This record gives sequence, structure tokens and C-alpha cells, in this order.
Amino acid sequence: MMKDSLREFIDSAAECRFISADAVKQLTGEILPEGIASRLEVESLLAVDRIVEADESWGAALTGLVVEFVVWKREPHGVVSNDDALWLATVLEISGPSRNAMNIAYAILDAAGYVDVALLDFIMRGRQQARMNLIAA
Repeated sequence: MMKDSLREFIDSAAECRFISADAVKQLTGEILPEGIASRLEVESLLAVDRIVEADESWGAALTGLVVEFVVWKREPHGVVSNDDALWLATVLEISGPSRNAMNIAYAILDAAGYVDVALLDFIMRGRQQARMNLIAA
């Protein structure tokens, strides 16, 4: 289930194809003051991230929201289980590992006491792709 205000935020961002600094403040301060509450919300925010341009504050806000949900709201706290790591790696990898997707993965790695290898595999694939893109350029 997703809050109507979050659905409206996502619809508006997708329609405008831009997330402003004010929209980021509204998201973190009014729409999700307690953070993300479900996988559906993570998936929806990551989907909109792939299709819009955004103010520079968006990446940090999105990263913080996803890290808080995955590392601290899921049980056991501070641990990214195999199930969560597989799910998140799959969602982050859609359309290739973007800058925000890689930042989220690294931030989770930094914040968690334990991260399942599935997320580490995502990081390694992203690094390999980045190297290949540099070679091809």
C-alpha cells in the first residue's frame, strides 16, 4: 500500500520529468517524514528516479530514505538479508546501475553490519560496467 500523497508526488514528477529542490523537501518533510514504509514505495521512487531529471538534493534524499528502510526498518536491524539483498539488487539494476543506484548500494554497505553477497554482486557488476564504459569512451 502506498500513501496517496506519495503517489501524487510520483505522478507529478513523472509528468513534469523533473524533481525540484522544493519537491525533495516536501517529500522528506511532509510526505515521508517517518521514512519509507514498504518495498512498493522503494520500487516506485526508484522507478521515477530512472525517468526524471532532478535537483542535486534528490540523490542524497533518495539514498537516505532507501538506506533507512533497508538497513534500519527491516528486521533484524543493521542486517541486509539474502531476501532483501536479492530484491534490492534486482530493483537497483533495472535499466543498468545508475549513479543513484550505486550510491544507494554503497551507502547500505557502509551503514549495515552485514550485507548479503547479492548486493555486493550488484556493486561489482556496476563497477565493471563503469570500467567498460570508460574503455569504450
